[in-house]
This record gives sequence, C-alpha cells and structure tokens, in this order.
Amino acid sequence: MQDLVQLAPPVSQGQAAPETGPLIDTFDRVHDNLRISVTDRCNIRCFYCMPERGGEFAPVSQLLSFPEIMRFLAAAMPLGIQKVRLTGGEPLLRPKLPDLIAQIAEMPGVHDVALTTNAVLLERMAKPLYNAGLRRLNVHLDTLDRERFRQITRRDDLPRVLAGIETALEAGFRSIKLNAVAIRGVTEPDVVPLARFARDRNIEIRYIEFMPLDAQHLWSRDRVLLADEMIKTLSAAFGPLTPVPDPDPRAPATEYQYADGSVRVGFIASVSRPFCLNCNRLRLTADGKLRYCLFAREETDVRPLLAAGAGEAELERAIRSTVWKKWAGHQIDSPLFAAPNRPMYSIGG
Repeated sequence: MQDLVQLAPPVSQGQAAPETGPLIDTFDRVHDNLRISVTDRCNIRCFYCMPERGGEFAPVSQLLSFPEIMRFLAAAMPLGIQKVRLTGGEPLLRPKLPDLIAQIAEMPGVHDVALTTNAVLLERMAKPLYNAGLRRLNVHLDTLDRERFRQITRRDDLPRVLAGIETALEAGFRSIKLNAVAIRGVTEPDVVPLARFARDRNIEIRYIEFMPLDAQHLWSRDRVLLADEMIKTLSAAFGPLTPVPDPDPRAPATEYQYADGSVRVGFIASVSRPFCLNCNRLRLTADGKLRYCLFAREETDVRPLLAAGAGEAELERAIRSTVWKKWAGHQIDSPLFAAPNRPMYSIGG
C-alpha cells in the first residue's frame, strides 16, 4: 500500500474550493481526465461486476441525455479537462452513441476521446465509431477460452468479441488496449495466451487486479492475482519485462517493455500498488452523479442542475466543490477500506 501520509494536505484545507485556476483538490492534484458513463446496462454478466439475474438499474428516463452531457462538458472543459472516456455498463448499448462521440470530438480543448467496451457489439459499431472521430478503444477481455469466457460472463459471446477486435483493426483503430481482470483461481491460465494474442496484433494488454466492486460482494484479498506474480509469469514466457523509461506518473497502469522490444504490457495494480497519489480522474455516472473516486461513498447529483437549465457558472461550482472534497485515497489494502455503495456497472468503468 502506498504511504498516504505523503499526501499531507496543504494549508488550504478547510477553505472553500478555489473559484478560478486549475481543477485541484486539497492535495494539489490537478484533474484533467473525465470518465462519463452513458448507461448502467450491460449485455454480459461478469460475475465480479453484476449478479447473474436482476440488478438495480436507473430508469431510462433518469439517464443523462446527450444535450445534458454536452452542457456538463461545456462547463467542465474550461476547467482544464482534456481527456474524455465513455464507459458503462456497456456504452455501445446506448442508441446513437456515434452522434455523441462526434459532438465531443469537435469540442475545442478535447485532446483525447476514448471508449471502453466489452466488444460484443463492436463488429457492427467499429466503423461508425471511427467515422465519428473515435480513435482509442479499450476492450475488456479476460480469456480466450470459450468455456471460461462463458463461466466469467455467463454469456457465450467470445466469437463476437474476437470478431469485434478484428473489425476495429480493419476499420483503422491503431490505439486498442485489452483490459483483463486478474482473479486467482480463475484466470491464471489466461495470462500468457492473452499476452501472445495482444503481441501478435500490436495491441497493449493491461492486467487489472481484481477490485472490490462486484454486485455480489465476492471479492476477498486472497482472490487477487497480483501484478508481481503476473510479471514473473510473463517474464518466464517472453523474457524479462523492464519498466518503460519516463512513464506518465498519472497513468493508472504501470507499463513494462518486453525483452524483444515489442508492444508494451501494463498492470493496473489498484490493490498491491495503489496510484491514488497521482490521480487526475473525475467520474460522471449515467444518472448524473459526479464522483471524485471510483471507490467514493459520496457523490454530487448534478442531474437536477442540468434539468433545471443551470448555467455554466453553477455547474462549475459543483464540479470544483466535488473535486475539492476528494480524499487521499481508497485504502483498499488497509482495515480502513469500505466498499462503495454502488457496484461497478452503476458507477462506470
């Protein structure tokens, strides 16, 4: 666990959020990365995210409309937001999503628009997404074994996912990353095959340590397949992995290079190597709740502001106030940790 004592608040703690300047919290962390969930629905049922049946979903009438999302962005962008990632649930379930992407891509100041998807619908959506201006994709894929895919997702959709990845490559996407959740006792056999699959296609893979965000509360510390273990496994298969030079200190993944210099491999080690110290992310849920952390237990409801036609100044105050309240870190690997009161699919990936 990183030493959160390093994040001693400046003298400004206890004061109101600054009304001008960068979007900062009381630890002087500058926020320029916004993740927007466009739906809490999903077309697969990964056991570490959703229950096999049922689930609590926001009524469709309570999801933010595209105009509301764009109004929120109009208030957020001048505060220094440069990167926007669309998530879910499964964002490709949201009707007319390319229309929203096209609007975001055209906004002044947006340097990066990305999308996280399970790729089940990507085969038919890849070209419209690319034509709308999307250039970066993160595809969630835990295994290349069809039976294990079915066990994890409770759906038999692996062929569709693989077809979606190939179609995205053919459509012109050159920045594709695979996200694989690493669970002890489940995905150990998949670490090397997934790496080989990614290497063969010049795709970066990122292994994500199993986090306590599941709807059925199945998480336990001993079920986490740790980054250090996976690094040893991949080094044995492909040669020693070495940390990349001059890494981005604010990136969630710790990146390594293969011995042969091929595509990078990353590890999002939220449990064993928390990166809270450098966090620059803010989240907007599909039903309009603003969150300063994936694991936050408090949130700001901006949907009423948007529904009432609030101006950019009022929205800016809500955004600044939310970021200003941000805690030092989630403390997953300590007795102080408390899981959020929403599952992952409701928060947004």
